[in-house]
Order: sequence, then structure tokens, then C-alpha cells
Amino acid sequence: MLAACLASRAMRSPLLRRTGLTAVLALVLALFGLAPAASAAEAAPAELTFTTDSATTTPGGTVNLSMTLTNHHTYDVWFVYQTIDPTWLTTQRPDLKYSFTGCSLATAAGSTPCSGTGPADLGTNYGATVPPGQSRTVTLTLQVAADSGCNGNIGFYSYFYAEFSDSTNISGGPVHTPETRVLCA
Repeated sequence: MLAACLASRAMRSPLLRRTGLTAVLALVLALFGLAPAASAAEAAPAELTFTTDSATTTPGGTVNLSMTLTNHHTYDVWFVYQTIDPTWLTTQRPDLKYSFTGCSLATAAGSTPCSGTGPADLGTNYGATVPPGQSRTVTLTLQVAADSGCNGNIGFYSYFYAEFSDSTNISGGPVHTPETRVLCA
């Protein structure tokens, strides 16, 4: 019996050593794996947010969709590329008719017309560089057609890419806009 117990202990010993080594290795990897997660809690170098001036409209009405790009980085934003597309649910309502009819850029110096509107390359509308700690707001005017269907939501999502003067960059998205409900009159 004693011989069987010693033999059993001798057999478990290498197994326990391997299990202990695996546990220590897993602990070390977990500790190193948690380090990047803590830095992810810091503010992103650039952030894109959306607001609307109204949650509802009627056929024939307009809603202003504002997009604000904020530079949280310690370097200038030199370049921005941004898309804006209707959400899947919006595309499933062919009776909802709308278009972007206007665009303006708000800066500390005032408001100016954008360089263009449309579903692609909205980033050029943010103007020149965005210094650290500052933001730029682009406002698109969403015109709902007079013959549009109603009782549906119009919403968009966006992807963006920004380059900084220190040669770093960031990609973000999808960022979703608030939805606008088209009500029957």
C-alpha cells in the first residue's frame, strides 16, 4: 500500500509541476493582458458625435443633423475622412424620401458653407487643421420630401478616419446618429 501511494505521488508530481507552471504562466499573461485594457479607458485621440435639432418632423419638413469631431490628442488633426450612410432599417422603408440639401461648418471664427455634401468624403467639410482640445461641427440639413411616407425613422451611421500631425491615425465607427421620426400630419 505504501509503495502504491509513493508511486502515485511520484506520478502526480510531474503533472502538478506542469499544472503549476501553466497556472503561473497564465497569471503572468493575464497580468500583461490587462495592461492594455487599462489604457483603453483613456479618451480616444479623436471622437465623432451626432445630434439633431429635432427628434421628429413631418413630410416636407427639415431636420439639422450636426456632427462634431473633437480632437483629444496632443497634436493637430490634419486629415479627416468620413462616410455617412442610411441604417439598414431606413433602407427598408422605400416610402421614406429625403435628401441632404445644405451643409455648414461651425468654427470659432463663425459659420461657413461646406465644401460639399453627400454620403462620402464628408471629412473635407471639417476644414483645415483641428488643434488639440478643439472641435469642429458640420451640420447637414436633412430635407424630408413632401410626398414622403410617414411613421418611419430615418437614421444614419458613419465611419471616420483621422490623421494627426505626429504621423499617427485613428479609425472609428460605426457611429450612429439619433433617429428622426417622420410623423403623419
